[in-house]
Amino acid sequence: MTDSVVNSARNSLPTSGIQLRSLLTSSGDLELTLESSEIHPPGPGEVVVRIEATPVNPSDLGVLLGAAELSTADTVGEGSARRTTVAVPANGFRAMSGRVGNAMPVGGEGAGVVVAVGEGEEALIGKAVAVLGGGMYAQYRTLPSSSCLVLPDDVTPAQGASSFVNPLTALGMVVTMRNEGHSALVHTAAASNLGQMLNKICLEDGVPLVNIVRSAAQAELLRNIGAHYICDSTADDFVSALTDALAATGATIVFDAIGGGPLVSTILTAMESAAEQHMTDYSTYGSTVRKRAYIYGTLDTSPTELTRSFGMAWSVGGWLLPAFLAEIGPAGMAELGARVAAEVTTTFASSYTQTVTLADLLKPEILELISRKATGEKYLVIPTKT
Repeated sequence: MTDSVVNSARNSLPTSGIQLRSLLTSSGDLELTLESSEIHPPGPGEVVVRIEATPVNPSDLGVLLGAAELSTADTVGEGSARRTTVAVPANGFRAMSGRVGNAMPVGGEGAGVVVAVGEGEEALIGKAVAVLGGGMYAQYRTLPSSSCLVLPDDVTPAQGASSFVNPLTALGMVVTMRNEGHSALVHTAAASNLGQMLNKICLEDGVPLVNIVRSAAQAELLRNIGAHYICDSTADDFVSALTDALAATGATIVFDAIGGGPLVSTILTAMESAAEQHMTDYSTYGSTVRKRAYIYGTLDTSPTELTRSFGMAWSVGGWLLPAFLAEIGPAGMAELGARVAAEVTTTFASSYTQTVTLADLLKPEILELISRKATGEKYLVIPTKT
């Protein structure tokens, strides 16, 4: 790529673009607006990406909506002038009070085309890239090139928009399982987009996986992609079926997307029951098999209930993707990213229920849809459309 071509691309760069912002006011309202955002020219090691597709992930909803009560949503204006205001209940306001007055950018990941580059990044001009860097509900982002994953030539930004959060979370679960000495794992809300990716990874890598779903339809969905162990938490025989699956696989680590309620406790108890089948001597402290539960989601916002009927060799904690990526470092991140890029249209493919513009995303009816977090529903935002 010649210097003249690179300079031409940089010189034709717009000076500003639209970015979605979420602001909590001191009066207890959440204001969603589309703001003009300056496009900073790239410095050494940086690129400017025209964002062409960005998904709505559950993690994005925490920044976008927080604890706002959507039934109170009111919107005015059209297109880029749209403004939506949503009331935040008192208890939710207390939890969000640290962000009062801070107009926060939204969107964890996305994909687009590199339209300008800084020194040392000339080879990236014109490339389609997936990006992890925050503030992706925007038309342009200036970022370090290290935040970008170059997509194969035949992959579009829409196909690569979800290349980070779900793929790296699913891969991270398997890596964490291995690093901590487990040989099989359990996953809840397992029919989700992420859960389907995890099944494909485990099938490819020969890792036993116990899937916990919440309906017969979700169980059938996973059977159709080859899942072996599926337990329906709404079935009368759920606990016995789960115990049998744990005994067959030896799974002693669970990644839980639900969070609230007694499910984690039920799984740990079933793990203990499976382990006790191999005990030769009775102990009042239960088995010595270590059982690990990681909560990584909050589909149920009620308190996590633990009934201690699973011995003493157990632990419960949180699992967060950024913390995992920090642990494995740039080399580990690059290794996982290379696998995602190679399998972005197969193992790590995402399908979307609907595409929306940034302005449409602020409509109350669209906010209601994306906040449902329903299995099989995933939305894709197209920032370049106004």
